[in-house]
Amino acid sequence: MADCVGFGQMAVMTATGQAPPLETRNLYRFFRAGEEETLALRGVSLIVEPGTTVALLGPSGSGKSTLLRCLAGLDEPSGGTVFIRGERVSHRPETERARIRARRIGVLLQTGNLLQHLDLRDNVRVAQLAGGAPRYSTGELLEQVGLAGRRHAYPTELSGGELARAGLAVALANDPDVVLADEPTGELDGDTEQQVLRLLAELAGRGAGLVVVTHSPAVARMADRVLILTDGQVLG
Repeated sequence: MADCVGFGQMAVMTATGQAPPLETRNLYRFFRAGEEETLALRGVSLIVEPGTTVALLGPSGSGKSTLLRCLAGLDEPSGGTVFIRGERVSHRPETERARIRARRIGVLLQTGNLLQHLDLRDNVRVAQLAGGAPRYSTGELLEQVGLAGRRHAYPTELSGGELARAGLAVALANDPDVVLADEPTGELDGDTEQQVLRLLAELAGRGAGLVVVTHSPAVARMADRVLILTDGQVLG
């Protein structure tokens, strides 16, 4: 990576002269409950290069989900900054964070990203409309995840493996710069897990950055980097 760290709110540049898909600087997140204060993130800094998959491991309560939500702009860090392709995401109004998220970030959380009252095709369409000009058509996306024949199915009609692939289709709807996934294969059998991992690898092959929170050895093996989050701090 080129040694091109700027000042103030400027992002670093990769060797190609472009800002990386994802960069964080000194992220802190505090939670208060009455007189008690919990420090969920303690100065987390990382850079995810184009085409790189980062597996984020750590025990329950280590701050993994909090970090992912801050990276996605779903939660505001108490301190520090998040950049997506050089564009600052953190410490902006929610409307602006939502705009950046729709265009640049694919999010796949454990809570799911499907609207229950829409069929699969319309779930992908809604995500594409929010993001602007999609690179792939709805049909092409569903074909990529092997769900073209299920395009009219509602989320309640999909199996666990189909839900995982459907959520991935929504996350990839606008060919994002970075995909943030929280345990994307946690409830899947071995064959379906491998299918989802192949889709993630293909995405990285197109130059996106991936951050995957996982307990799966298979996900850790396919990652370019494995980071351990302990007590809100990144090791490795």
